[in-house]
Amino acid sequence: MAEKERNSFYLKILAADKVFCQGKAYNVILPAVDGQFSILAHHADTMVAVQTGELRYHTLDGVWHTAVVGNGFAQVINNRMTVLVDFAERPEEINILRAKEARERAEEQLRQKQSIQEYYHTQASLARAMTRLRVTGTNNINRK
Repeated sequence: MAEKERNSFYLKILAADKVFCQGKAYNVILPAVDGQFSILAHHADTMVAVQTGELRYHTLDGVWHTAVVGNGFAQVINNRMTVLVDFAERPEEINILRAKEARERAEEQLRQKQSIQEYYHTQASLARAMTRLRVTGTNNINRK
């Protein structure tokens, strides 16, 4: 067990409305602005911008967990990682029908003339919906 503890780090994922998870982990893979970003034990201190996407983390029980997260950031200091995001959801918490409706609504809004601010807001809504559907395994655009 000592070897497991040595190769792990403390992980805390905080959403705007809840503590999503906290405990020891071996690995975290984040959706960063410039691609996926992986953190292992004893990583150098760093800050990472997190974008809406799929976050995966490997816990001491040997299980990979998946979450859909919103924009935010992650900080690694002294073998402790804190992830602060707008929202965090487990795949089983996602309402698939609602996510499909949000995707369709965002796609329709993108076809309309919008201000720059509305465009970016719609893009963010579409990214959230598509990520939710991808994580639940229902992201086939031909399915209704």
